[in-house]
Amino acid sequence: MATHIRRLSAATLALVFLLAAPQAWPIGLSEKAGLQAAMQRHIDRQLVDGAFLHLDLKTGMVKHLHPVNAHPVILRMGKHYVLCFNFRDDKGKTVEIDFYLARKANSYVVFNTAVSSRHLLKRLMAAGRVVRSD
Repeated sequence: MATHIRRLSAATLALVFLLAAPQAWPIGLSEKAGLQAAMQRHIDRQLVDGAFLHLDLKTGMVKHLHPVNAHPVILRMGKHYVLCFNFRDDKGKTVEIDFYLARKANSYVVFNTAVSSRHLLKRLMAAGRVVRSD
């Protein structure tokens, strides 16, 4: 009887751990397409003469970033998502931008844009707050 209780306790603890930890839930093809489309619409709406404008807080200069390609991986942050996109500045240097999206009705909205802030995303992943969705 004590063995069954230990097994039940271990199973219960495992269940609690699984429910509390961020999960890498699979995202369906239609949801992936919706997320990618929402990010692309967001980028397109922000372009000025073909460039995504970014105010560099260190220099006070406005950088012109040109879209190159979306990363294929979609990350989850609880009920939110993180999608990444490569841009190039006027000198040809690659600039990574991470877009944080939330579901809004039947679509998605970008609620945070992190330009050249990959350290933030890495920190969230190391803490288990952002996980890869397969």
